[in-house]
Amino acid sequence: MTDNGAVLPWLVIRQDEGGNRYRVGRYATRAEAERVADRLDTRGSRRLYVVEKADRATT
Repeated sequence: MTDNGAVLPWLVIRQDEGGNRYRVGRYATRAEAERVADRLDTRGSRRLYVVEKADRATT
């Protein structure tokens, strides 16, 4: 949940070659998160972008 009360359960995670993971953003719908991940993947980097649903521990 954000400060304004919106629920953003979908995460875009960047994973690099070393296995390090970094949260790129939070989104309201899976489709929105997948669009962002797909757009980032097309930049040709050696990073992997994945979409995950946040659990209560990460909110």
